[in-house]
Amino acid sequence: MPQDVAAVVLAAGMGTRFRSDRAKVLHRAAGRTLVRFVLEALRPLDLGQIVVVVGHQAEEVAEEVSHAGLRRLTTALQAEQRGTGHAVQAAMPALAEHIQRVLIVPGDTPLLTGATLGQLLEVAGDGDADGLSAADAPCGALLTADLADPSGYGRVVHDNNGRAVEIVEERDATDEQRQLTVINAGMYLIDRVLLGEALAGLEDDNAQGELYLTDVVAALARTGQAPVPVLAPESEIAGVNDRRQLADAAAVLRRRHLDHLLIEVGVNIPDPAAVWLDVDVEVAREAVLLPGTVLEAGTRIGEGSVIGPDTHLTRCAVGPGASVHSTRAQDAVIGERCSVGPFSHLRAGTVLEAGAKVGAYVETKNVTVGERSKLPHLAYVGDATIGTGVNVACGVITVNYDGHTKSHTTIEDGAFIGCDTMLVAPVTIGHGAYTAAGSTITEDLPAGALGIARSRQTTKDGWAERRRAQRDEGTANR
Repeated sequence: MPQDVAAVVLAAGMGTRFRSDRAKVLHRAAGRTLVRFVLEALRPLDLGQIVVVVGHQAEEVAEEVSHAGLRRLTTALQAEQRGTGHAVQAAMPALAEHIQRVLIVPGDTPLLTGATLGQLLEVAGDGDADGLSAADAPCGALLTADLADPSGYGRVVHDNNGRAVEIVEERDATDEQRQLTVINAGMYLIDRVLLGEALAGLEDDNAQGELYLTDVVAALARTGQAPVPVLAPESEIAGVNDRRQLADAAAVLRRRHLDHLLIEVGVNIPDPAAVWLDVDVEVAREAVLLPGTVLEAGTRIGEGSVIGPDTHLTRCAVGPGASVHSTRAQDAVIGERCSVGPFSHLRAGTVLEAGAKVGAYVETKNVTVGERSKLPHLAYVGDATIGTGVNVACGVITVNYDGHTKSHTTIEDGAFIGCDTMLVAPVTIGHGAYTAAGSTITEDLPAGALGIARSRQTTKDGWAERRRAQRDEGTANR
């Protein structure tokens, strides 16, 4: 049963080819860190323990893996990075007593799936998987792939029975061994006792001067316990060692998620190549994602909503039947049947209740807009509460910041805010009240009142004609 299996996730490396101060496994692809993808692949297996080996930026990596919320997860420190074999050595003391088998997985393989890892459990789990008796069942298995171009990978050497007897890193391989096309994917399931004995015998007499985990395979073969190779899809075993490979992996992950939405959920995406989704984005059936849509992690789209074109949402919730066109929004809630855009900017703390409208060139921040209320165009509303059925006309600004303090504006149900009104917070506009266009409102306005706060118009008859005559006379004199 998987409860006797512990996964050891190798996540201690720096990743020098990234040219980055950040630990390799903390780099993100399609909205998740590399190590979180590996942990999510392990989640459905429900193993007895997960040990993540940390090293470079150990505290940051440990914090990230804790956010996965997996049961029975712990970390082990590889204080000095001396190779993959040394990393597993660092993990062994952290294994619980009941663990009998160890599943070793690199922390930089975001394309890996739980189904593929499950194949290792099936093959090395009992004798039934490959027709052997329980006594003759393999004590280990490893994932491999057959590549047309195996350059850069360690080659797997097989015996006459198809068991793996050696893995040779390319830099240490002979010309003949480099012609082999079956490569090591770097994932193993090995009996705990046999693994411990093999690790104890590792030596660093190789091109890197490191303890290679791959040497464990030859050690097992010498004891008559050569592991069983399990072919895995090439698309899953690729590691990420530089930013080019990171971008390639992210593209695959996004495509997988788009396929899931198109085929299994029933989302309408007319041009998938023009839509960019993180893997944690949730989209309900009958929603439409138009070209130029970017949806980042934490975003949820309701049934029948239309998103795009040219819309970028981060950690937003969009209700059923909403329309969001040419909009940038982050940490916002857009209720059902809301209309947003084009060219709107919803900043953090924006909540639009059902049927609300935010139109062209409107910016909101930390504001609740009540049901059926409208901010149609050219307005800034920040730090405000707007009731139901409110109309906020063109050019309105809530003056919420005096250089030191943010203050709040309240607009009660049914109010009408005239064009080019400045609402100088803190201020309250009462139920059903009006403000005259061009007003600067600095005091609370009672319910049902009209607020006028502007200079009285002065009209000077004939002024324009006199001005033109003076100008013409001055030109003639020159």
